[in-house]
Amino acid sequence: RCADAQVSLLLGEHVVVAAGGPSPPGTGIDLLTAMAPDRSPLVVEDARNDDRVRSLDSVLSGAVGALLAVPLVNDDGLAVGALTAHDRHARRWSPPEVTLLRELASSGMGELALSALSADYDASRMRWDLAIEAARIGTFDWDLTQGRVEWDEMLQELFGYAPGEFVPHIDEAMSRVHPEDREQLGQAIEAAVSRCGDYRAEFRAMLPGGRIRWMSARGRALGDADGRADRLVGVAYDVTEVRDARDSAARVLSGMAMGFLYIDRKWTVAYLNGEAERVLGRRAEDLVGRNLWAEFPSAEDEFVGAQYRHAMETGEVVSFEAHYAIAGAWFEVRVTPDTEGLGVYFLNIAERRAAQEEAGRSTVRLDLLGTVSGELSATFDAEEAVSRLARLVVPVLADWCLVSLVTDGVLEDVSCWHVDPDRRAEVEEYSRQRMLSGGENAFLRDALLSASPVVLDTGATEAMSERLPPGATKDMLTSLAPESGAVFPLPGRDGTVGLLTLLRGAARSPMEAADLTTAQSVAFRAGLALDNARLYHQQLDLAAGLQRNMLTDPPQLDDVGIVVRYQPAARAAAVGGDWYDSFVQASGETMVVIGDVVGHDVEAAAAMGQLRGLLRGIAFHSGSGPGDVLTGLDAAMEGLRVNTTATAVVARLERVRPGAEAGATRMSWSNAGHPPPVVIEPDGSTYLLTSPEPDLLLGLDPATRRHEGAVMLEPGSTVLFYTDGLTERRGESIDTGAATLLATLRELESSDLDRLCDDILARLLPRQGEDDVALIAVRLHHPGSGGADLDRVTPPRRRGATGSAPDL
Repeated sequence: RCADAQVSLLLGEHVVVAAGGPSPPGTGIDLLTAMAPDRSPLVVEDARNDDRVRSLDSVLSGAVGALLAVPLVNDDGLAVGALTAHDRHARRWSPPEVTLLRELASSGMGELALSALSADYDASRMRWDLAIEAARIGTFDWDLTQGRVEWDEMLQELFGYAPGEFVPHIDEAMSRVHPEDREQLGQAIEAAVSRCGDYRAEFRAMLPGGRIRWMSARGRALGDADGRADRLVGVAYDVTEVRDARDSAARVLSGMAMGFLYIDRKWTVAYLNGEAERVLGRRAEDLVGRNLWAEFPSAEDEFVGAQYRHAMETGEVVSFEAHYAIAGAWFEVRVTPDTEGLGVYFLNIAERRAAQEEAGRSTVRLDLLGTVSGELSATFDAEEAVSRLARLVVPVLADWCLVSLVTDGVLEDVSCWHVDPDRRAEVEEYSRQRMLSGGENAFLRDALLSASPVVLDTGATEAMSERLPPGATKDMLTSLAPESGAVFPLPGRDGTVGLLTLLRGAARSPMEAADLTTAQSVAFRAGLALDNARLYHQQLDLAAGLQRNMLTDPPQLDDVGIVVRYQPAARAAAVGGDWYDSFVQASGETMVVIGDVVGHDVEAAAAMGQLRGLLRGIAFHSGSGPGDVLTGLDAAMEGLRVNTTATAVVARLERVRPGAEAGATRMSWSNAGHPPPVVIEPDGSTYLLTSPEPDLLLGLDPATRRHEGAVMLEPGSTVLFYTDGLTERRGESIDTGAATLLATLRELESSDLDRLCDDILARLLPRQGEDDVALIAVRLHHPGSGGADLDRVTPPRRRGATGSAPDL
């Protein structure tokens, strides 16, 4: 996970550098000098500002911005190099990365030591081959019947005899064999003689002066005419250097911190070092020479066995991680095949795995905190918030949980959840019953009074049951069987607003310190979100009440039905400038008004109140039509210095005198920059009341000429007036919003005016509307019907076309 890496080895006065990237940070000497005396890892997150490395050429050149280095230490405790990872930019090195580099350094040193010994071994073998070529092999011929042994000069020299000193007898020859090896050598000779077969042995020769030389002998027993062995001939040669190299390799393998196991191609265990003995739980003398699968039958058909067989069959090096039950830990395994079998290296990576798992848990906990904040802040509905909270904390923090709220000084459970879907109904029933029992509530009271978490590390079922009287609640708790848990207060601005109860079963360990910290952070954020939801609704109710108190109820008329609606924006205290109005002029004509002052604040609401009052007074006193009323309002705003702008539609309903149009109503209207009203005819068709010439908003130019339009409406017709919050959406055109409104009205049942208004708001308003909305719907009844139900009225012939109203 870094840009570059390198290995530096100090060999005498030379520095050998193997780099995995284009810009190494410096020599091994530089890195070792920068390290602490205890040779701990060198962790540099910002190299340009770190005094230890800022003077390195690669740092000065900008090639290295962050550096992580681990020393390579030999068996004598001396630092002989460094393993380094580095990046071009400053960055943070996580604990798992530091642990990984340390393990790689340890593993690398073992490999380097083994490689060095292998090189020594190969060199010894080469010298041995040269010795053979130079006839450094002695020969012998042993007369088994006479006991006479003939040695050539080379063999005598190899055993330390001076010329003419050797006595050609078997007793003399055996005298220079190490006493500890004589029995083994004798058994090998006896076996070859008994079957007239080959003889092979390796033993120590005792030379004058106390020197020891390892000898390897090869021979064959020859038989007489009767098939009885009477002669043993062969060769012997010095294998001291080979044996010493092999023994050194064995000592290195035996002392390595990683386990090593060698298996031949018949799956026979040939060697295992001390660490392998510890991990496998078996001694070398009990395993060497035995079949691997016979000793570990369960491994043959498992993942590990499959990896071994793949390496043996393909000759490919295989690396993997596996959990070994005997050692109770995770190991990194490397299987290296050769012509003779498999070398298996395994390194305990429990520390690294633990660091990785803790990093994973930390990520999950951080994700939970982010999700809780996002989910709870996305709603101002307290019930929705606590329902989301219960589902979010399970199973990250608990197997099941309960959320309680304090309402009017009373604590009650409002939400619960269980990781097992089959047990959720049981938890719900327990939640309903536990507040009635009065016993276990002591834990809840403790958390409420102290405003601090109450933690039960073990024995939660017993501790909670002790406070419960016999009965259904206690039985349900016993069935749910919590083993550990905790109760966390949900803090609000003025005290605790609720409790979060988290419980775990016996199969799960108690909450660790990090879990408790996370749970407390969740509780804090949840408490704040719940407090905000309550405050929001209080302020919203206050704002809505204030707004509605500024808007009067419509008049009750026999021939006209009027229904009004006001929906505040989904922001606390978001009073606005939307208003509706209807009243009867002194002349008896019905006036309908819809308006919207620019702005969404208290000033807009105050301006709305002024404009509404002025318009009412002008219309009632003057008895004028819609256009003149808006002209008068413009003049009043100018003269009274009402510094605001607004849109509005003013309409007047006039019943037509007896004649050809008997029963119809003439509606005239004037529109000051407001969304056009919608006419719904008795047959359900709809059209917009658009003006031929759009007029300016109120408050811009008091000299502007206001236009009027008029339309004849039949009994049963409905006219819907509305503000822009109903149809305008961010990213959509005004035409799109109007088309959506018309399509929605055609789908809705319109016989009941109240239901129609409610359905319109439900269908068109978003859940969290950013604007307030005012509606006023007018229904024309048949003369003398007294608002008769439209289902009993036959719709008359439609007048006008869908779209703009016909000109009159």
